[in-house]
Amino acid sequence: MGALTEDVHYTQRIEFPAKAENIALAEKLIDEACAKNNVPESLYGNILIALTEAVNNAIHHGNGLDPAKKVQLGYALDGDQVTFFVSDEGPGFDHEHLPDPTDPQNIEKPHGRGVFLMRALSESVEFSDNGASVAITFSLKPAAEA
Repeated sequence: MGALTEDVHYTQRIEFPAKAENIALAEKLIDEACAKNNVPESLYGNILIALTEAVNNAIHHGNGLDPAKKVQLGYALDGDQVTFFVSDEGPGFDHEHLPDPTDPQNIEKPHGRGVFLMRALSESVEFSDNGASVAITFSLKPAAEA
């Protein structure tokens, strides 16, 4: 896909058509990754919400629900961190100038919280490919050690 993912040695990776129902494939990979790698239960919800947002954005906004276009989801472990990678085949977006969803004028809008949630629930969020790829990292340390 792009520079962010070129040298990644994935623990697991899947690719699927940009169809709304394929969010279930992403959830299955997240469940398997968390179970296989003893992810603390307290972290599971954060991972599930952040990754569901990223994959949903890739399907709907990146690829425009075009089933001819693919979404890639994978993850890699590095010590006490896990990084999930989501890429789509869309043109990307300006991830540095997003409206603040906590601003009173945006608070009742039904959209625009995905990237905000990803950032709030993870250790780091890094975009590449003009926003068409994202790496979302989570610390696997227990909260007391983090």
